[in-house]
Amino acid sequence: MARSTFPRDRFDDLSTDSGRVGAHRAENPGLRAWMVFLWAAVLTVVLIAVGIFGTLVASGRISLGGDDSIAQPTPTPTVAGVVDTSFSVVVLNGTGQDGLATQLRDQIVAAGWSGDTVVTGDSDSTDFATTTVYYVRPEDEAAALGLAQAIGGAEIAQNDFLQPADDPNTPDDEAQTRQLVVVIGLDRVPAAPAA
Repeated sequence: MARSTFPRDRFDDLSTDSGRVGAHRAENPGLRAWMVFLWAAVLTVVLIAVGIFGTLVASGRISLGGDDSIAQPTPTPTVAGVVDTSFSVVVLNGTGQDGLATQLRDQIVAAGWSGDTVVTGDSDSTDFATTTVYYVRPEDEAAALGLAQAIGGAEIAQNDFLQPADDPNTPDDEAQTRQLVVVIGLDRVPAAPAA
């Protein structure tokens, strides 16, 4: 093969012991591995944060827009108490004090109920905390509140506590009886006189 006849230049006079000729310097391979690991770690943290945030938004725990329902609560309708003497009343003494059921029965009769529609008895417990009027149906709430006000204040609660059950041997449906149950609590026990 024929030798080229290029003119001589400064690169032809390089010494042979100068190391690698014509090679570019490469970056340190150990440094590259740390950079890849660092970027992978940062990307992993970002993806986890985005995933958690997305889950909270999707589940409704975080709202991105303004929520008007929090700013403007809906008012709950208030029920006015009505003294409705068409209800029968059961008065139970939930304390250990004798005579409280009879006293409260007399107070209910004085408020307008017929004496034969108000019956008394003792509760199974003698440590009932607060005097409570129980009613069954939501439409009976006004009558329960009226009775609670008539006896000088009591809590009301919707519950089928001691409501009559239907007797299949009678033509009437006793379960439809309009009845309120008052359980006298320890809040009605008079304080013992100081010695």
